[in-house]
Amino acid sequence: MLSVSNVSKTYAGRTLFSGVSFHINRGEKIGLIGPNGAGKSTLFSLLLRETTPDDGQVTMEKGLDFGFLPQESAPVDDMTVLELATSHVHEHSRWEAEPKAKRILKGLAFRESDFDRNARTLSGGWVMRAHLARLLVQEPDLLLLDEPTNHLDLESLIWFQEYLQGYPGAILMISHDREFLNALTDAILEISHSKITRYRGNYDDYVREKAAREQQMLGAFENQQREIAKMQQWADRFKAKANFASRAQDKLKMIDRMEKLEGPATAAKTVKFRFPQPPRSGQRVMTLKGLEFGYNDTPIYQGLDFEVERGQRSVLVGPNGAGKSTLLKLLAGALTPKGGKRDLGHNVKLGYFAQYRGDVLNMKHTVLQSAMDLPSRPGENLCRTLLGSFLFHGDDVFKPVGVLSGGEKSRLALVRLLLDPPNFLLMDEPTTHLDMGSIDALIGALEDYEGTLVFISHDVHFIRAMAKSVIHISGGVLTPYAGDYQYFLDKTKATSAREALTANLTNSQPGAASSSKREFSPPKSKEQKRLEAEARNARSKARKDLDQNVAKIDAELAALDKRKLEVVAALQDPATYSDTVKFRALSEELQKLESTIVKQTAAWEKAAEELERAVAAEAS
Repeated sequence: MLSVSNVSKTYAGRTLFSGVSFHINRGEKIGLIGPNGAGKSTLFSLLLRETTPDDGQVTMEKGLDFGFLPQESAPVDDMTVLELATSHVHEHSRWEAEPKAKRILKGLAFRESDFDRNARTLSGGWVMRAHLARLLVQEPDLLLLDEPTNHLDLESLIWFQEYLQGYPGAILMISHDREFLNALTDAILEISHSKITRYRGNYDDYVREKAAREQQMLGAFENQQREIAKMQQWADRFKAKANFASRAQDKLKMIDRMEKLEGPATAAKTVKFRFPQPPRSGQRVMTLKGLEFGYNDTPIYQGLDFEVERGQRSVLVGPNGAGKSTLLKLLAGALTPKGGKRDLGHNVKLGYFAQYRGDVLNMKHTVLQSAMDLPSRPGENLCRTLLGSFLFHGDDVFKPVGVLSGGEKSRLALVRLLLDPPNFLLMDEPTTHLDMGSIDALIGALEDYEGTLVFISHDVHFIRAMAKSVIHISGGVLTPYAGDYQYFLDKTKATSAREALTANLTNSQPGAASSSKREFSPPKSKEQKRLEAEARNARSKARKDLDQNVAKIDAELAALDKRKLEVVAALQDPATYSDTVKFRALSEELQKLESTIVKQTAAWEKAAEELERAVAAEAS
């Protein structure tokens, strides 16, 4: 469906691509990877025909339908969320698209009350979700997604991942999320040293195949170099001797004619750093005692007791809305509790890496001003040196922070931590916007970090590398697991490493104590407890039955939508017109499909409303 042939592209005097070729076939799901600045976004621009190659060509099937989600921002007109989600659908199909759009918006965590909101009132992240919904409703032949998971919470990410597994079109996605790429891709395109190399399988397959290829290339290169050295040595030894001069010249000609193998490419330039070791803190780093906090009239924590000890490395996990980021902000002092005490331990110096980098960066500062604007007042030379190691070179340091990409803001926030190193580090989604090389560099730096670390992440690779203990949060209750992430998975019998991050677990840890005090109530009789348990079980069963029904109808609708696309494509094929019987059969099938979709959509909406009521009743 799309072919890139011998394409070369130079930008700002630097060669991004040189003679690259690859194909994208219908239905393929391909991951596009490479270090920052390798040319991933430029490749998207070439495919979208926003820029043209210096040499070579990009060809595609006639009428190929594209959909593109940029990494950072997309324009919003004066329209509601639902109107935005259906804005690229033909007018005569709008009535069919709305129910589909509502299902997708709900999957991306929009509430029904959001559907009629003006999209311009949304934050940047929610605008990107609305645009993502628009693309999924539009269902183009080829989706180009630039870091699509950056703006999603974990539950929405899991829904989105499952939705894309059944997507009928082709997908080319830029992503640094190994778990996401492993779940979805059947091929990887790697941009490195101005070349694009295709690997079969998902990201783990790519890692294995690349290592094997590099080992083979190294062996062949070294063998050839040894052979060349022997021939050169023989020629140098005998070229001055009359009887052997002609044979020596033959050896040199053989060397010149030999097709030289390239040596293994050097690693692409990426961030390399280590945290300066901070001063040692006391054993008790932070203590929360009887903490009370909520938003408006909604309590989040009541009587929260929590203690962080020196050297602790804990990841906070739990369902969306459980209060993970709220707890991190309470620890950081970014939120003021309504009651209780927050005590910072002896000689503790706190650093907070916020999920939204704008919370800790002044958008009006230049990069250099942001680096220098710290309590430690680092000098300009030190700041420039460190910024250079984080890929801010030359005049980059004079860029306003507000124009930086997400990855650049993340790197700048890390620079500020290094210039004023804390011994108690709080990090909220630290890998967002970082490329894989930068994530690995961050892991390496944190492995040597001697301070205390509490963090939130949906990057399973990062969690496995960093967490020595897990704290599950649900309903204002903190349950500690005194082991790494695999220990947590084993103890909770989780079926998925990613879904366990949002699990709404009970206190299954032996000896785990509630971290929030409960209001006093008199003891209940056995009969009362039995009746309450039966009522809970009945509500739970009803909710589960409704949940299964909604999922069943949703799957049926997805299958109907897919078949409808196939029938429409067949009817648009000129060859179908010459087969009257086939054309009539397809036309009749299309009518039946459209009628069934309308009925099933109505059934889905009714079932979804019943499920919402059941969930609310179960929670009350």
